[in-house]
Amino acid sequence: MNVQNQIKRALSKPEAIEYVRRLLEEEEEEFFTRTELAEVVCEEFGFQDPRGQNQLGGCLKGLRELEAKGWFQLPGPQIQKGGPSPRRLSNSVEEPEGVPAEVGNVGGLELILVEQESQMRIWNELMIGEHPQGAGPLVGRQVRYLIGSAHGWLGGFGFAAPALQLADRDRWIGWDSEQRRAHLHGVVCLSRFLIRPSVECRNLASRLLSMSLQHVVEDFQRRYHYRPWLVESFLDTSRFSGASYRAANWILVGQTKGRGRQDRFSKREETIKDIYVYPLEKDFRTRLGLAAGAGLGPLGPADGLDGKNWAKQEFGGAPLGDARLSERLVDIAQSKAEKPGRAFTGVAKGDWPAVKAFYRLIDHPDEEAVSMPHILQPHRERTVQRMKAQRTVLCIQDGSDLDYSSLAQCKGLGVIGTNQTNAQSRGLHLHTTFAVAANGLPLGVLRAQCVAPELKSPDDHRPSWAVPIEEKETFRWIEGMRDTMDLAAQMPQTRLINVGDREADFFELFDEQRRHRCVDLLVRANHNRGLIDEPFKLFEAVRQAPLQTNVQVHVPHQSARPKLSKKKARPKRPSRQANMEVRYQRIQLRPPKYHSDKDPIDIWVIHAVESSPPSGTEAVEWFLLTTVNITSSEDAVQCLRWYCLRWRIEDWHRVLKSGCAVERIAHDTAERIRRAIAINLVIAWRIMLMTLLGRQTPELPPEVLFSDIELQVLCAYSKKTLETAVNPGRHGAPRRADRRILGTRQGSSAGSPVDVARLFATPTHV
Repeated sequence: MNVQNQIKRALSKPEAIEYVRRLLEEEEEEFFTRTELAEVVCEEFGFQDPRGQNQLGGCLKGLRELEAKGWFQLPGPQIQKGGPSPRRLSNSVEEPEGVPAEVGNVGGLELILVEQESQMRIWNELMIGEHPQGAGPLVGRQVRYLIGSAHGWLGGFGFAAPALQLADRDRWIGWDSEQRRAHLHGVVCLSRFLIRPSVECRNLASRLLSMSLQHVVEDFQRRYHYRPWLVESFLDTSRFSGASYRAANWILVGQTKGRGRQDRFSKREETIKDIYVYPLEKDFRTRLGLAAGAGLGPLGPADGLDGKNWAKQEFGGAPLGDARLSERLVDIAQSKAEKPGRAFTGVAKGDWPAVKAFYRLIDHPDEEAVSMPHILQPHRERTVQRMKAQRTVLCIQDGSDLDYSSLAQCKGLGVIGTNQTNAQSRGLHLHTTFAVAANGLPLGVLRAQCVAPELKSPDDHRPSWAVPIEEKETFRWIEGMRDTMDLAAQMPQTRLINVGDREADFFELFDEQRRHRCVDLLVRANHNRGLIDEPFKLFEAVRQAPLQTNVQVHVPHQSARPKLSKKKARPKRPSRQANMEVRYQRIQLRPPKYHSDKDPIDIWVIHAVESSPPSGTEAVEWFLLTTVNITSSEDAVQCLRWYCLRWRIEDWHRVLKSGCAVERIAHDTAERIRRAIAINLVIAWRIMLMTLLGRQTPELPPEVLFSDIELQVLCAYSKKTLETAVNPGRHGAPRRADRRILGTRQGSSAGSPVDVARLFATPTHV
């Protein structure tokens, strides 16, 4: 029950009505205003907010409703409906003179708290004459400022009560309805912000925003006896870009629904605005008593993918040491996503300032600030939000080599392998953690490492078992596992499962999970290990387990690969549906000799083998090791399907290399390549998600992914493709160019952005 209903119920009781009647009838008590009456009633019945202030508004509303029912007659209202006209000047405010072009040269810049009648008249005159929303009235507790300078009045600020309910803001804070009612008074809304149209001064807006935040805390403390902890503001993107907010380190948390404070009938009559917030206290969630990991609430898989705002959502606010670099990153990602496979010079289409901005970001000298983790940080935060909306999330780890052997002059590359002539291939090794929902939709990139592999020193004669795990390449899997464990504490309602291929089958990883069981493991076995109290080794033991069930599994296409120096030749394999026999058993893995002091690993093993493979084809056989408790054949089949989703990261790597062409990136240092790769990681994720959303949720409105102009193009193109289907070419098939546009290139399994365009460009959806 909300506060207003509580007040109404209390006032509707007979004893409360009788009390109000007595107050109105007693001759010794003269209530000149309704407000004075409400003050007494609030004190009598305890209508106070968490700060101890009387809830006059709710009380007055309840009294008026009782009056309308005929229970008593209230004193006449002091202020007639519509309120008085704002106090104004007789003439307009004089224009400032001689305002310099740089904010550092503005003389006497200050904020003046509006307290006097003359100051209020100036503020009202400025807002009525030059602000789109006018002078007010402002809502609730409020403070106003005039922006003064040696050049004249430059504008003004107005701070007031916040929005009562705001879905994106409340989700970002992480509070529930009860916590919101108790602590909403600590949020202040920047309701008016005016820099006069005649003033053109670079960086003035961001400077004033910072100055206003320094003043509003102290003035609220002095006037209302409490300190606000958060400021919110709403930006009309049809009028303003929001660059000043971002430059002042405000945080974009979402958008409004297009409804006003008094809209009770869901009429979308107002402009949808961006919501910006600025925390005045960094630890406000702890002070509010919110649980660890609260805030930045759940998101759907498709949230933030629209053609207009996705780059701002996934890259905005990246901690690059300069707000301008963060803005530049958003613009670069937005442009690059339109033509992901081309160099930025081709993407910019002759916009040389944009090209210059791109290379300034890529070539930035501060390698600590402009780094791959910092570029990916906003996307990681959004990925965590999307994970919170899921009951089960697969955190898939895998590595992929990126070949840059053609960049002979590039510094900082490592050796990723040798060819059949023993010539070294130079490049980088990319190890990532990719979050995937249980339905197969990719949620985002959680972690990415891009390292330059180093050859073992010829002077290092240590056997592999004697090398500490921290010095081995396999330690990346443990780091990824630890990162997933840290995330598990932020989402106790979401089950996290770390999935890996045969490269993840090493004892130290299972030992790490045993010490921190908040995340489960699902790994394909690579080694036929010894078991405790078993005469057979792992593979033989589980093969002798009783058959539990059969299941159909999709086996993806496999391209042929010639024999390499360290890898066997791989034959071509078409995709097929395989009938798999499933067995499972609980076992204890014997620790290796160099870990004889460790306890055995208690784990489940699932055996899946193809019962009748096609002639001339090797049967598919998997041994899956998992910490998931297997109590039935349904549990085993579920783990098997989860492991099948491991191919999502393979498809993502394919999109990254083919669609985004990351191996064709050409820079003179490995660090610059890493920065470019980081941008493409998110773009490749978006491409893949768009494709899968089109296949799995065809009812999704196209406006989620495409802008208005893109939809118009797709509508026009869909007519052309329909005509082609009705009137095929000479050989009954589309031309080569048409196949390329439609994304139907033979052998492509990951899809392309145009795949989604073709799926959505139908009369049903457009």
